[in-house]
Amino acid sequence: MLPDNDTQISEFLLLGFSEEPELQPLIFGLFLSMYLITVFGNLLIILAVSSDSHLHTPMYFFLCNLSLVDICFTSTTVPKMLVSILTQNKVITYRGCITQIYFFLLFAGLDVCLLTVMAYDRFVAICHPLHYTVIMNPWLCGLLVLVSWSMCILNSLLQCLMVLQMSFCVVLAIPHFFCELKQIVQLACSDTFLNNIVMYFGVVLLGGCPLPGILYSYCKIVSSICGISSAQGKYKAFSTCVSHLSVVSLFYCTGLGVYLSSAATHNSQSRVVASVMYTVVTPMLNPFIYSLRNKDIKGGLKRVFGVEAINRPIILGLNKCL
Repeated sequence: MLPDNDTQISEFLLLGFSEEPELQPLIFGLFLSMYLITVFGNLLIILAVSSDSHLHTPMYFFLCNLSLVDICFTSTTVPKMLVSILTQNKVITYRGCITQIYFFLLFAGLDVCLLTVMAYDRFVAICHPLHYTVIMNPWLCGLLVLVSWSMCILNSLLQCLMVLQMSFCVVLAIPHFFCELKQIVQLACSDTFLNNIVMYFGVVLLGGCPLPGILYSYCKIVSSICGISSAQGKYKAFSTCVSHLSVVSLFYCTGLGVYLSSAATHNSQSRVVASVMYTVVTPMLNPFIYSLRNKDIKGGLKRVFGVEAINRPIILGLNKCL
């Protein structure tokens, strides 16, 4: 009889990227830099949207939620890895591993759901511009976000409950820098058929099903843009969704690359490197993609920091008078 998890499993070992000591400072500095850029970049997006009344629209409401989710998504894995490198301790407790799996799946699923909702928002804005404010009302926007959270919470909870039913043997080393669900399932010595069914069902539900909706939305968007007579009108319509399309392409291409690389080769190191793209690099690039090509976001950031620039001379002038 296999022993229970409570008596056998207390911790896992996260192998990370490299065992070579001379590479650890480089890896630590690189990931710390990317993490800080991700947090501050997405916080600036949230600050610009929340403080500028011109950006209180459905499109930027969803973008604000996406930025918050990206911060949480990266914070699920990177801080633990940085602490492990700093302390030279690669151990993660059993409860800590389950918690990491839960939040990783939650925020990864929310990323996909919010990108799908944003595609629908652009579809309504370009294909049905006269009915946009009626369709994308505050109640529907809040409902879409609430449904996204509910679906992802239930999926994460189900996946974690399935993991809790598994028994593990001697080998508890995870060839990754975080507790990935697939790696944990592969370490189990009990029957994992049901776990694999539930895992792939969740991938199809939250990863595969939204993709046809996104593709359909952009097919209709392209069709509507082609029907616009003026070149300026075409450019204006396309510029409103090019940032979102870039983020969707980056997220799905990097995610697909992870699974293709794992299927093509059994080298765990290549899978770890590929995972960095969608867990760290994509959330880091999102603020740049949305701000560099978006005049509204750049204008919002200028207005936010412009208030301080205006107030400073006034305070200095008062001090001189006093």
